[in-house]
Amino acid sequence: MRKREQALNARLDHLNPLVFDTHELGRRPGALRKVTRSVPAPKDFGIAGVIGAPEGAPVALDLRLESVMEGVLVTGTARASAEGECVRCLEPLSQEVAADFQEMFSYHESDSRGRVRAEPADDAEGEDEDRLYVEDGLFDLEPVLRDAVVLALPMQPVCRETCAGLCSTCGIRLDENPDHHHDAVDIRWAALQGLAETVKDGEKDNMGGAEAGVDEKQEK
Repeated sequence: MRKREQALNARLDHLNPLVFDTHELGRRPGALRKVTRSVPAPKDFGIAGVIGAPEGAPVALDLRLESVMEGVLVTGTARASAEGECVRCLEPLSQEVAADFQEMFSYHESDSRGRVRAEPADDAEGEDEDRLYVEDGLFDLEPVLRDAVVLALPMQPVCRETCAGLCSTCGIRLDENPDHHHDAVDIRWAALQGLAETVKDGEKDNMGGAEAGVDEKQEK
């Protein structure tokens, strides 16, 4: 089944907090409606494994719904508290995120009797794949909201800009131990140092053998 057919057969749940009703707005171009709503964050709302709003956390929405010839133009802002992990020190962090968005939810084309027209030609299908539609007077804001929030979140979140991170040698947190350091060893001399220690051990062995020989002579 093609995406166009799937869209025509879709039935949105009006009880879903991210589904909005446009019947009150009507189809008269220029009609305007403002909506303020707090909705629970859906599952996996953010950048997976990096940062995002916990499932069920409140997301504040301020929306402006405007009726135009093609459909309903939705402009809005979403605000939520996101949680994640600092990429430098690996400590938990929380930060407020505000995501702005604007999206057109189109009406399905219909003939003079209000019947939905037949499916468009194949060459026009690609243009419709990314379009969002008003279904029976309802539209689902979730896909638009997800995209907007992902773009607003940092790909590499930090607990603060001055976070010094962890010691690359032992993993200790540097902000709590500002004087922490390790004596640097020049890798160019590391092999020679190992050789020198080997030579010293060999000299000790030789000396031990020599002393044993002297003791044997003295006993004779």
